[in-house]
Amino acid sequence: MAHTPTGGVIESIDISGNDRIETNTVLSYMVVQPGDPFNQDQLDRSLKTLYATGLFRDVTLHRAGNVLQVHLVENPIVNRIVFEGNHAAKDEDLRKVIALRPRAVFSTQTTAADRQKILGVYAEKARYAATVTPQIIRLSHNRVDVVFQINEATQTLIKKISFVGNRAFSEARLAQVVSSKETAWYRFFASSDEYNPERLRYDGELLRRFYLRNGFVDFQVKNATGELSPDRKSFYVTFTVDEGLRYRLGRVNIRSSLKHVPAASLRKYIELFANQWYDGSAVQHNATDMEEILQGQGHPFAMVRPEIARNPEKRTVDLLFDVSEGPRVYVERIDINGNTITEDKVIRRNLPMAEGDPYTPSERKYAKAMLQDLGYFSSVSIDQSPGSAPDKINVAANLVEKPTGEFSLGGGYSTDVGILGNIGLKQHNLLGSGVDAGISGTMAYYQRQADISVSDPYFLNRNMVAGVDIFAIQNNYQTYQNYSEGRYGISFRMGYSYNNHLSQSFSYSLTDRDIDNAYSDASWYVLKQTGWSLLSQLSTTLTYDTRDNRMNPHSGYVVRLAGDFAGIGGNERYLRGKLDAAYYIPLDDLMGNHDWTVALTAGAGDIVNWGGGRSDIIDNFYLGGSTLRGFMDGGAGPRTMGIPAYTWQGVTYPMHSQEDFLGGRFMYTGSATVNFPMPLAADMGIKGRYFVDMGGLDGLRIPRRYTAYPQDMPYYTPVYSDTIKPRVSTGVGFSWKSPFGLINIDLGIPVLKEKHDRTRLFRFGFGQQF
Repeated sequence: MAHTPTGGVIESIDISGNDRIETNTVLSYMVVQPGDPFNQDQLDRSLKTLYATGLFRDVTLHRAGNVLQVHLVENPIVNRIVFEGNHAAKDEDLRKVIALRPRAVFSTQTTAADRQKILGVYAEKARYAATVTPQIIRLSHNRVDVVFQINEATQTLIKKISFVGNRAFSEARLAQVVSSKETAWYRFFASSDEYNPERLRYDGELLRRFYLRNGFVDFQVKNATGELSPDRKSFYVTFTVDEGLRYRLGRVNIRSSLKHVPAASLRKYIELFANQWYDGSAVQHNATDMEEILQGQGHPFAMVRPEIARNPEKRTVDLLFDVSEGPRVYVERIDINGNTITEDKVIRRNLPMAEGDPYTPSERKYAKAMLQDLGYFSSVSIDQSPGSAPDKINVAANLVEKPTGEFSLGGGYSTDVGILGNIGLKQHNLLGSGVDAGISGTMAYYQRQADISVSDPYFLNRNMVAGVDIFAIQNNYQTYQNYSEGRYGISFRMGYSYNNHLSQSFSYSLTDRDIDNAYSDASWYVLKQTGWSLLSQLSTTLTYDTRDNRMNPHSGYVVRLAGDFAGIGGNERYLRGKLDAAYYIPLDDLMGNHDWTVALTAGAGDIVNWGGGRSDIIDNFYLGGSTLRGFMDGGAGPRTMGIPAYTWQGVTYPMHSQEDFLGGRFMYTGSATVNFPMPLAADMGIKGRYFVDMGGLDGLRIPRRYTAYPQDMPYYTPVYSDTIKPRVSTGVGFSWKSPFGLINIDLGIPVLKEKHDRTRLFRFGFGQQF
């Protein structure tokens, strides 16, 4: 704008050039108004204000007498926004980050800013060499199309990871610690070789924890840098560290100022021992465990703080657990925010505290974990604010809900049921009540199944799980049995948790069963059991579980005691009991890797008849397959012998060439498995295992024996392998969480077996839902 003569008063303001924007709107943006003096500073501010709106490409102010003339050139309107050349990022993902919108005012500044935002999206995908060129296509009526021409380039991967300052551990060992990895051909499904500044900061924390676990109390990451190569095709990552001295644990003492809790009574809770390498993670875990034990013993405000004293000359660290009472704080009010579907009571019943309860930092931690575990929310935060008094606090659970419906369609293959396909529809939070309901179906070569299920995790507003299942199952056992089985029924179940570890479940099932499609050359034990039976069964399972993760346990143990009572109606009469246990041993300290675990499992079961039941073989225990790798499903234990056709008392009976697995009354199993990371394949989600399985099965449980010759003619059918002798197998396997689903492969080799046992070298399973 040229210098406007000053002096005098603005009598009127004449606006021109505005087609879309009202004159009154333009006047409202200006600092000067009619009646104001011609002041250069005020005119300059008006000019800047008009430009700042982003509505105008050009603005000029001119004085004609006492009239201020304002001439405008409006910015065009965005007709549409187009992305070209993008494959790694979807159009909808790019639209989420840019500010430009169709039918909004076009601005070159906004377009330039959006270009940088798009480059940021590609940087997150490790495509630092990507280029974005905005192209403006002018249309009639002052409209424009904005085209972002994108050249995605190839991913900028990490070519080399280096460590500077490390003496105690080699570069190869530290490379195992950090999550960033050097690019390699076998990481085509992984993203760990993509450069990410956030991951570098996380890697620095991983290094700090690793060194702290190994006695390096003063360890520091001085710098973590990623240098882009001149051709922008790769990164060189360097971690500069200062290890400091390595310390062993010296004296371990306890000081207690907690009322009625002497320090001597707490020594039994110390999990550390003198002269071990100082482990900061283990120290903090020990303090947390001790704190939670005290809080559970009636000291809700107990606090345990570890204090250390270094002795550089001796290279030892003396440890003191300071036990005291923290500030007494009580929950005054709990607010639930963000839940538009989930009922308040569903959230409150999953919180570890209520109004009036003591409030501690651990309560806050557990509250967040419990709400996250529900699976109803995409984000959970537990915030606190002062209450009406110094000893009171208000707690707010701030939630963002997510869809809880699930439609699944999938398929796979396993050696048990062959090629399979499944479909399911579930709602994990029905009408916000927390009720889980679903319907599913499976179609496989050897099995068909349909199921309708409803579960209420807080039945009658109590800490009880209750549910009902309606099911239909058709098993075609023709691969290793000479009959098919159909099951149709309903099951009612209920469970209760006594505490964090101990729980019990009950169920009652009424099942209509049918044995059919028996081969004509099947044994008499099968032929005489074809037809219909009704099972009315009451079951219970008592479980004690201390595992750190129930889906992928790394430490802890679980014990299950289960019992079935059949005979409340129906025509089956038996008692069946089973005891199973598993113990998981982490090998972190020995191997320096969290992926190493030893799993020890054992089990035993027995079934006895009462009241003249049918003794159907489908209720027996079967050994093999998943219970004894290296053997066919049911391949170890009693089975019939095939016999040729014969004539008895002038009548010719067909041959019974097929073997029938009859199962057994008593079974025991045991297994030792070492889970380990696969070399060069851990980043692909592949884990390996070495196992030794053993088990035995005996006790011929059938309605009647036909094993005596010639007394049992014409039904004479020999049985063999009815022995308690152990079978043993060993082998290796691996699991792969592939993009196509979970793949399990086991190779089991029998070491001890009976003469007629049926073996299977490979066991394969694959499945996916999407």
